[in-house]
Parts: sequence; structure tokens; C-alpha cells
Amino acid sequence: MAAAPAPDLLRPVLPLAVAGARLRPFEAADAPALARHANDRDIWRNLRDRFPHPYTLADAEWYVQFVDADGSRDLHLCIEVDGEAAGSISVLFQDDISRRSAEIGYWLGRAHWGRGIVPAAVRALAGYALTHFDLCRLYATVFEYNPASARVLEKAGFELEGRLRRSITKDGQTVDGLLYALLHSEC
Repeated sequence: MAAAPAPDLLRPVLPLAVAGARLRPFEAADAPALARHANDRDIWRNLRDRFPHPYTLADAEWYVQFVDADGSRDLHLCIEVDGEAAGSISVLFQDDISRRSAEIGYWLGRAHWGRGIVPAAVRALAGYALTHFDLCRLYATVFEYNPASARVLEKAGFELEGRLRRSITKDGQTVDGLLYALLHSEC
């Protein structure tokens, strides 16, 4: 098992190439805005089942406390837009034989879609993760019915590696997953 990353590396503040947007650690005061933006069925449809719907203030408070807990070995950041928590982006470090790989995942509130915020966030966090951690590869799996998320990854430099046939079951249907990856140039 890989050693946990240093706690200070898990709490960066990263500017984005979009006016008014940045990545930063979550704060307790983010919960109300997080709950408002996350309570959207279209967001829920493209995330794991552990992301609840409806998404309540209690869910947001739990999440903010969870990602701030000491000992977390993953990187969870707030996507802040115009001074407000509007989404989340995470890097989940793998272990054992996959210890030099990490999964990236993200969501952004509907009010901010179409501004280039998520591709900028993915680029910034991918660059940070590949620079500061012993990673060779970042990857993400996109639900086949979510071409917008595939475009986000492509804009951030990820490449389609394959189609995982009937690998995702969500909302009563089983669909293909599209596996995207970004490789570190020095591995």
C-alpha cells in the first residue's frame, strides 16, 4: 500500500484560466451553496450512486466534513465560481499494483455550465497531481450518454483509451463506460 500524501499537498489553492473561478479546499460555510448546486438530477445521473439525490444540506455538511477529515489520502477540492462553492473535483489515489494511477472526477452546478470552467479545473488539477504526486496516469470513466463530460476530458488533454461495454448501471439502465486517461510524460 502506498503511503498517504502529505496533508499540505492535499489542500492547494489553484487559479483557473477562467475569470472568477479557482480550486480550493472546502470550508464548512460552503455547505448551503453546495447543496443548492448539487441537488440536480442531471448531475446525479452522471455520478456514482453514493452521490445522493435529492441532495440535501445535511448531505453537503457531511461531505464537507468528510473531505476535511484528517487522514484522507485523496484530494477533494471545491470548484469556486464568483466567490461561491459551485462544484467539486477530486483525485482518488489507487493502491497496490495501481499505486501510480489515480481517478479524477468532477461536477459543476448547472448555472455555470458552458463557461469552460470544468475543462480548466481538470487541466489545473491534473497538472498539479502529476507534478506533486508519484503518478504516471490519471483516468476517468464517462457514462456513454454524457458527451459533454467526454469533451471536458478531451479539452484537458485526456485521450479515449477504450469502451468498457455495459460496465455502468445507473438509474435503471446499464450502459457503456468510456475510459479516458492522461499519462505523465516522464513515466
